[in-house]
Amino acid sequence: MVTAYPLPEGFTELEVFAIGTALLVEALLGFCLNGLTIVSFRKIKELRTPSNLLVLSIALADCGICINAFVAAFSSFLRYWPYGSDGCQIHGFQGFLTALASISSSAAVAWDRYHHYCTRSKLQWSTAISMMVFAWLFAAFWSVMPLLGWGEYDYEPLRTCCTLDYSKGDRNYVTFLIALSIFNFMIPGFIMLTAYQSIHQKFKKSGNYKFNTGLPLKTLVICWGPYCLLCFYAAIENVMFISPKYRMIPAVIAKTAPTVNAFVYALGNENYRGGIWQFLTGQKIEKAEVDNKTK
Repeated sequence: MVTAYPLPEGFTELEVFAIGTALLVEALLGFCLNGLTIVSFRKIKELRTPSNLLVLSIALADCGICINAFVAAFSSFLRYWPYGSDGCQIHGFQGFLTALASISSSAAVAWDRYHHYCTRSKLQWSTAISMMVFAWLFAAFWSVMPLLGWGEYDYEPLRTCCTLDYSKGDRNYVTFLIALSIFNFMIPGFIMLTAYQSIHQKFKKSGNYKFNTGLPLKTLVICWGPYCLLCFYAAIENVMFISPKYRMIPAVIAKTAPTVNAFVYALGNENYRGGIWQFLTGQKIEKAEVDNKTK
């Protein structure tokens, strides 16, 4: 087949097709699972609880990541970015916004679960709404900074999608990266670590493990860790010496987060899973744990 655009530098035909296919599969699967989570929350009354609102926030953010991945997949099949420099800035902003909102919302769920299981305090609607709004506004603040000059959005190595430009490694990039990592990866990670460790100790004493307490933090580290390592490496070394195809791997791994999160926070939550089943089949939840005791 004759194509109008050449292969991106450093990539073979098979590699471009493989990356585009991987992004497309991740986008479709993640969007379907998180879309189901969102629709179930809307349709099933038993799911509309303050705690599940935070799960909804993760699903909304992850749907945004999937939309970002779908655009990247489409461009990959075209072999070029068709939306211009302004489109690149929008794509980078949208991807960053939804990724940071997903991480912040995951930390909010950990905070809620800690209080639910360890202090036995019930989350109120006002608190849940405030936490959700804060997570999105906080993500928006950090996402808009590259548009204002602190950090910069530019093309990924495949040049068919856009993200934070780590290729320069200058002081502007390093200062933004350090602040971004502290407030959007280390602090949420610390909240999740301490919360789930406390919950694990509580489960250990009772002998009743209601969910895998290690899975949420492992998901965060496995999905986003490689990308963070690449960005930090770019702060101390010339990352351009790394092959473009290898620099694309962390981005592809990060796009698995929506699918994994759907299994961890919605399908892995007995209460939410029952609500999804009721939405799909029409069968009533036999034992609705509206206060999320089974999550």
